[in-house]
Amino acid sequence: MHVSGSHSQQRNAGLGLALLSALTFGGSGVAAKPLIEAGLAPLEVTWLRVTGAALVLLPLAWRHRRLLTRRPGLLMGFALLAVAGVQACYFAALSRIPVGVALLVEYLAPALVLGWVRFVQRRPVSRAAAIGVVLAVGGLACVVEVWSGLSFDPLGLLLAFGAAFCQVGYFVLSDHGGDGRDPADPLGVIAYGVLIGAGALTVVGRPWRIDWTVLAGRADLAGARVPALLLLAWIVLVATVVAYLTGVLAVRRLSPQVAGVVACLEAVIATVLAWVLLAEHLGVAQVVGGVVVLAGALIAQTSAPKAAAAEPVAASVPVAGERELSSGG
Repeated sequence: MHVSGSHSQQRNAGLGLALLSALTFGGSGVAAKPLIEAGLAPLEVTWLRVTGAALVLLPLAWRHRRLLTRRPGLLMGFALLAVAGVQACYFAALSRIPVGVALLVEYLAPALVLGWVRFVQRRPVSRAAAIGVVLAVGGLACVVEVWSGLSFDPLGLLLAFGAAFCQVGYFVLSDHGGDGRDPADPLGVIAYGVLIGAGALTVVGRPWRIDWTVLAGRADLAGARVPALLLLAWIVLVATVVAYLTGVLAVRRLSPQVAGVVACLEAVIATVLAWVLLAEHLGVAQVVGGVVVLAGALIAQTSAPKAAAAEPVAASVPVAGERELSSGG
C-alpha cells in the first residue's frame, strides 16, 4: 500500500510538472512575436533566448563537464538541431504566420519520427500510428486552407516544417543519448545544448548588429505597451529554463508516452494565448483542423510499440521541455 501511494504521488507530481512545462513553452511565441514586430529579427530573438538560457544554466554545464569528452557528437547534434535549428526556424516562422499555425505544423514531428522508424530504421509501426499520421496531415491541410491557394505565407510554412524536421533530429539524438551502459544525463545535455547552440547562433546571427534600443523600449501586447526586457526575461527564464527543467523532471516521473500526451497541450495553450493576446483569430475550418492535428499527434504518440526497452525511438516521445526551446515554442 505504501509503495502504491508513493507511486501515485510521484505520478501526480510528474503530471503537474508536465503541465507546467507545456504552459511555459506555450507562452514563448506570444512573448517573442511582439519583440519581432518591435524591430528585432527572428534570429536575434533566438540568440537572446538561447544565450540568456546558457548563462543561467552555466553552473549545470560545469557540473556535467565530463560530457564534453564523453559524448561530443551528441552534444553538437543536440545543440545544432534541437536548440539552434528548432528555435531559429520557429521564430522565423512566427514573423510570417500565426503562432498557433507555426506550432501546429511543428506537431507533425511525432508523425515524422514514425516515418523515420518505419522507412529509415525499417522497424514496424502500428496501424493506429499510421492513422494518426494521416489525421495529422489532413488536419494540417485544413489549418493552412489548401483549398484557398495556400492563404498562409509559403516561406513561413516552410520554416515551420524546418522546425518540425529539427525536432525529428532531436528525437533520434535523444534515443542515442539515453542508451548504452553510460547514458548521458539529460540535464547536462540540455545545459551544453543551449551553451553550444548559443555559440553557433553567435556566428550566424551576428548579435553585435542588434538594435539594443528595442530592448530599452516597449512592445505592443494585446494593445498594452509592455517593457521589451520583461518579455525577454519571460522568454529566457520561464519559457526556456523553467520549461526545459520541468519537462525533464516530468519525464523522469512519467512514462515518455504519458508525458508526450500532456505536452500536446502546448499547442492548445499557444493558440489560445495568441488568440487572446495577439488577436490571431482562426477560422472554423482552421480550429477543426487544429483539433484533428492534435488528435493525430496523440494517436501517433500513444500507439507506439509496447517494447520500450527494445524499441526506444518508436516507444518514446519526449515532453515539450525536451523537445522545443521549441517551441516554440
